[in-house]
Amino acid sequence: MSESPSAGAETLRALYADWSAVMTARPDLDIRLLRSLFDEWHQATTEPVDVSYAEDVVGGVPGIWALPAGADRGQVVLYTHGGGFAVGSAASHRKLAGHLAAALGATAFVLDYRRAPEHPHPAQVDDGVAAFRGLLERGIAAADVTTAGDSAGGNLAIAIPLALRERGGPLPGRVVAFSPWLDMTNSGKTLEANADSDALITVPLLEGMIAGVLGDTGAGPAVDPTTPLANPLHADLAGFPPVYLDAGGAEALLDDAVRFAERARVAGVDTTLSVVDGLQHVFPFAAGRGGEADAELAAIADWYRARRAG
Repeated sequence: MSESPSAGAETLRALYADWSAVMTARPDLDIRLLRSLFDEWHQATTEPVDVSYAEDVVGGVPGIWALPAGADRGQVVLYTHGGGFAVGSAASHRKLAGHLAAALGATAFVLDYRRAPEHPHPAQVDDGVAAFRGLLERGIAAADVTTAGDSAGGNLAIAIPLALRERGGPLPGRVVAFSPWLDMTNSGKTLEANADSDALITVPLLEGMIAGVLGDTGAGPAVDPTTPLANPLHADLAGFPPVYLDAGGAEALLDDAVRFAERARVAGVDTTLSVVDGLQHVFPFAAGRGGEADAELAAIADWYRARRAG
């Protein structure tokens, strides 16, 4: 019998339930107010100890550095925030990135990439590629960069190496994806199976985000929803870097992580998948507040050290 979620994990679930209630009551909420709502995401995360922050522009892309005391400045996590490619920000995710960076003994740069619908696909991928190349121009070795992200940002953490391979040049050394949202066709079986246990993700919510990022022609998306850089479940994963994926057992997007892990393993990729029963979308957001999140970051740190270049 599995243990009940911690109080910290329940704090995240309650935040999601509150957002869902607001969006149900106000279906006409405009994008500016939606972005304000989702910028509350950081409330589930405690402020990491001995981490400072600095705004910067890397490769032409603005963002926020999370700088743990004593971190190796030559090891960088390039972090892409979640939010359906439309909401969320470096500010909403800086604390989560700070906890991750501190666990790894690295620094993290959280991108404020261009968001949909003003900037549809592939603007977000292009910004990730530009920031990665900007890090290399600053003297960071490609193998010392880890792309990481959550939800739609987990998609980008995977798509950025795919785009780099497609466009030529070195790839990051590792990839970390929290609850990645990968399937732009909404075919995952847990969208239905976990519909009652997920406090945030619904098919209508995803459909709205897909219309924004892929373009809504009125008759369907302007971009093919199986395009590999938008939907990495359709990508050729041969030669992909080692990847760590996690997801909550209660979330509707669980099947995206499971299917990607299966396809990566078939392609010969060093793949780790962690699923924690009973937890919500991007459960590491409860870092510092929930034991499950802290244990997950510790497990990722062990995985990272085992695969760190040099």
